[in-house]
Amino acid sequence: MTFNQLFQLKPKPPQIDSLQIGSRSVPLMFVHNPKARRYLLRLRADGVARVTVPRSGTISTARDFLARNIGWLEQQLHQLAAEPKTSNEWKLGTAVYFRGEPVKIQIETAGQIRLGSELLNLRDVSVDLRPALQKHLRKLAQQELPARTLELAKLHGVEVVRVCVRNQKSRWGSCSRRGTISLNWRLIQTPQFVRDYIILHELAHRRQMNHSDKFWQEVACMCPDYLTSERWLKQNSKLLR
Repeated sequence: MTFNQLFQLKPKPPQIDSLQIGSRSVPLMFVHNPKARRYLLRLRADGVARVTVPRSGTISTARDFLARNIGWLEQQLHQLAAEPKTSNEWKLGTAVYFRGEPVKIQIETAGQIRLGSELLNLRDVSVDLRPALQKHLRKLAQQELPARTLELAKLHGVEVVRVCVRNQKSRWGSCSRRGTISLNWRLIQTPQFVRDYIILHELAHRRQMNHSDKFWQEVACMCPDYLTSERWLKQNSKLLR
């Protein structure tokens, strides 16, 4: 199978199931990924166990893989249950990550609130402020992320056709074969070094459309301290919402 044929494959729809662990029924999802090299298991924040099935893999083998990792999944379920539950609403006093720092939503003047360095005019500050603030943050991301991407692309001699800012649910960015870079608007909530790493990661895909050793060599060349950014995301990604 050629490289182009691989990317022309239509993804198979996820297979939905459930898994009984003790007295708990855990939602289970098998997702085929033609670019995956191995089976992967992760527990999503919503409690769904997600098994990634590589291109040449089967559901039967995926179930065997899952069975060998039940202990790890049980541990993750315990950790998830022990995590403090946070409200989805953003009210006055709620701490929200912005440019890498947790900042509280505060009243500036009547009808005006402050989030870090940003001021917003709102008529009613007694309601859930999340929709208005997220709209504002996404607008900032639309202004800043494409410009920074083009700046870094020029610096490293990488051609980019288009930059999009999206509301991606499970990834920080992506790169198409045609030269379109897509970035998650929540990068506006991360520190600058993390934001730049994600952009450089996607720019490296313009030279290596894979996650091979050569790809990671490109990443290391563009962003020598990229492991620091990886660690920050691993520790803080659940706080970016």
